[in-house]
Amino acid sequence: MTEKYRPVRDIQAAPVAVQSTKQAGHPALRSIIAFLSVLVLLVSGLGYFAVGKVGDVANAGNLSLGGGSGVKDGEAADGATDILLVGSDSRSDAQGNALSDDELAMLRAGDEENDNTDTIMVIRVPNDGSSATAVSIPRDTYIHDEEYGNMKINGVYGAYKDARITELTEEGASADAEMETRAKESGREGLINAVSDLTGVTVDHYAEIGLLGFVLLTDAVGGVEVCLNNAVDEPLSGANFPAGRQTLGGSDALSYVRQRHDLPRGDLDRIVRQQSYMASLVNQVLSSGTLTNPSKLNALADAVMRSVIIDDGWDVMGFATQLQNLAGGNVSFSTIPVTSIDGVGDYGESVVTVDVKQVHTFFEDALGTEEPAPEENAGQNTEESAAPAEDTAKADTEVHVLNSSYTEGLASGIAAFLEEQGYTIAETGNATEGVYYESQVLAAEADNAQAMAISEALGGLPIAVNSSLDDNTVIVVSAGDYAGPTAVANAAEETTAVGQPGADVGEPIESPEFDAGGDGPRCVN
Repeated sequence: MTEKYRPVRDIQAAPVAVQSTKQAGHPALRSIIAFLSVLVLLVSGLGYFAVGKVGDVANAGNLSLGGGSGVKDGEAADGATDILLVGSDSRSDAQGNALSDDELAMLRAGDEENDNTDTIMVIRVPNDGSSATAVSIPRDTYIHDEEYGNMKINGVYGAYKDARITELTEEGASADAEMETRAKESGREGLINAVSDLTGVTVDHYAEIGLLGFVLLTDAVGGVEVCLNNAVDEPLSGANFPAGRQTLGGSDALSYVRQRHDLPRGDLDRIVRQQSYMASLVNQVLSSGTLTNPSKLNALADAVMRSVIIDDGWDVMGFATQLQNLAGGNVSFSTIPVTSIDGVGDYGESVVTVDVKQVHTFFEDALGTEEPAPEENAGQNTEESAAPAEDTAKADTEVHVLNSSYTEGLASGIAAFLEEQGYTIAETGNATEGVYYESQVLAAEADNAQAMAISEALGGLPIAVNSSLDDNTVIVVSAGDYAGPTAVANAAEETTAVGQPGADVGEPIESPEFDAGGDGPRCVN
């Protein structure tokens, strides 16, 4: 994680773009293993710890993650550890070995492999480890990618992977395992960035599970109970189940979570299936004696070793410590808000449209960081006096906004934004050519309170010292690298969408929320 206020520096151009059954049965570990089991990656930690196989989990390297900056889990600046969990349509295991014919038959998915990531989930764990929220992102969510333009989010991984293969081939590299590894790194990196842009969170960890993982994990716990509102018979996924409660083995469980055709809400109902499966799996692990059964723990561990990949910078045991007080009822599942499930993409394809601002707000709310209600009259005078004092300080600060870019109206847009925040704008204009090449805030001192506040409001611009300025004067320079807010950009965001919403736009599109508590599975479509 970068600091909001970087140290003063010379102006420069912007860069181009142990085995113990007893220990496994400890109450704290039971909760952790349950969550790890359902999200696959946690089983890779505590499940492996229980059977002494932590070092056998496959790793993914060279990823730009929040956890890579030296920030420990539980100490994230944004208040949460965010994990990107991806379900891949892979016909190989986590070590790159091709699946056997018998294993392929279990998947009921055919021989053709693609690079789509049809299951994308962000697991948000607040720093105190008291809860975990798994948020699903529909596979057809239409986004804007800086490199490839408007596209479905499930195609991002494949686009970046294929481009890297082409690049390496042109450089003369051989089409071998090393090329595949490097290409997958690019695919993962592209997807991490896309998810971060969509959700507004910094992805701290990455976990990937293949189709085989659903089958092996389900069989390892002796099956998972689900409940259907109606009988289904859908040959594309192999889903053929009666209505009501029933226990599914591995292959049937995979068909259950993969079906999206012949469902009232398509992919959104498939996501609900996945979430109901995961919630039921947590409940199954907690109530079936799995955590005190060495053979089941070994089966879970083997399932993870075969099918799960996690980032190489993840201190799994440290993360488990963060979650030591987690209980099943505090593990919840939900879906990002969408504006239409019947939208149309640039080429006429069916897409799911979203409002990025709504998605950002949704993830902020997932932290549940509401301030406790103050005691009656407690600190009332302090609160009443603090706001006016802050407003006065803003109004007393003269802000000069200079445009050092080729973007017409950039300084005016920033000035209007700052004026909305309560600042006094003394001047807007163009900077002297050749003086500034980087967006920055100039102030008499690097720790000037208003300069720091403006820097934060504009996206964390660096603060540079100009000793000729007085304490109440701040200069904002906007160069070609500026990516912060402006009044003009904010107004445009309200009317510009990626993709065309369908006829259902404006209608409430809600998905049920699940937790891992309760006495039985929730019935779903």
